[in-house]
Amino acid sequence: YDPIKDFTPITLTSVVPLVILVTNSLPVKTMPELIAYAKANPTKLSYASAGNGAANHLAGEMIKSMAGIRMTHVPYKGDAPGMPDVIAGTVSMMFPTIIAGMPNIKSGSMRPIAVTGTRRSASLPELPTVSESGIPGFDAVSWGGVMGPGGLPSDIVQRLHTEIVRILKMPDVAEKLSSLGADIVGSTPEEFDKYLRAEIAKWGKVARDNNIRLD
Repeated sequence: YDPIKDFTPITLTSVVPLVILVTNSLPVKTMPELIAYAKANPTKLSYASAGNGAANHLAGEMIKSMAGIRMTHVPYKGDAPGMPDVIAGTVSMMFPTIIAGMPNIKSGSMRPIAVTGTRRSASLPELPTVSESGIPGFDAVSWGGVMGPGGLPSDIVQRLHTEIVRILKMPDVAEKLSSLGADIVGSTPEEFDKYLRAEIAKWGKVARDNNIRLD
């Protein structure tokens, strides 16, 4: 299917930043320290992902490219199987969503050093973004949106958009999404269309540049 032609964007509902978690034995506490360590130890760092082609695999490759560092990719079948190895120090770090990583942050089993969105997360306001910590312009998030079939009439698109955004603004809905680490967006259909095209272009380039294929 064609993600642009075969669907009609209605609204980008929310974005969930990834969080960079490092094993506690790694002697870094900030993104600049991580970059410096990687450059001083070019063969030592590794990162776990949820699998080849997963969002956090692409994010890891973009960090490598933009920071000019080397890290070995270690794919797992999901985030959960990789967590014990990062906790144990077998793998240096991982980039789960804030939702998935929060239990390890709260328990102290892994150390958070940055979030990957363009702004700090309300769930971890003290944690800087990657962009403000040495890799300007870095942006890698998990997002959710609502789309209809291609060619959906504009009046139906607008009605659905109005109702979905109204629901997103309900206090109980907003509170629940925020507690899960999600930042509510509620974009217009036009904004969502522009966002989709930009995401496809950005991550398509990362995949092509690094010869990434889905498992």
